[in-house]
Amino acid sequence: MGAGMRKKVLITGASRGVGEATARILAKEGYDLFLVCRNSEEEIKRIKRELEENYPISCEIALCDVSDPMQVETMIEQAGEIHVLIHNAAISYVGLLTDMTLEQWHHVIDTNLNALFYTSRLVIPQMVRRKEGKIINVSSVWGNVGASMEVAYSASKGGVNSFTKALAKELAPSGIQVNGVAFGVIDTSMNACFSEEEMEELREEIPADRLGSAEEAAEMIRQVIQSPSYLTGQIITMDGGWI
Repeated sequence: MGAGMRKKVLITGASRGVGEATARILAKEGYDLFLVCRNSEEEIKRIKRELEENYPISCEIALCDVSDPMQVETMIEQAGEIHVLIHNAAISYVGLLTDMTLEQWHHVIDTNLNALFYTSRLVIPQMVRRKEGKIINVSSVWGNVGASMEVAYSASKGGVNSFTKALAKELAPSGIQVNGVAFGVIDTSMNACFSEEEMEELREEIPADRLGSAEEAAEMIRQVIQSPSYLTGQIITMDGGWI
């Protein structure tokens, strides 16, 4: 990417897992970064230092709870010009639906689905003005097919998939691409709640016979960013042949 061509990418949930891996792969590609996380201040500062030392890019950071529209507004103002918006922040709840509290349900939906509305509506106007921009929403295979014991998470990710397809149609005339990437089981801290035995059972169900890595997920996101502009409204599933 030559001078004057520098594009800025905003990534939510950027302090670990897929978000962090995506930041690293995009820094290497020469993108400027605006990294957002809820409260992992030490981690995100460390990533910023590392990336700015190793690559000729600028990396800004912000602490923001994306489930809070007021915080999102402040964060987007701070971010300024955004060329690529990557919604990656998500939380899961594993357990029976009847055991969930109202607060837990709302927290999952607010973080995983409503946050896309809070963020996108503020970034879209500048993308429309420029007649270019890319929005990438990180989804899950559970958004495609649903998972027992993860009803709220599945519902939120199903919503992410529909949000992606509908917004892509709305923004296509303005030259903006909106796509989703639905991942299978990626080896990140989000799966720390499962026992070794449960993870082993999961692995046995996956034709590729292994979990995906955060680096592979990040590479998929990079490819979607750099794909032809005619690719829009798609939910690209990467799950080792699982579903």
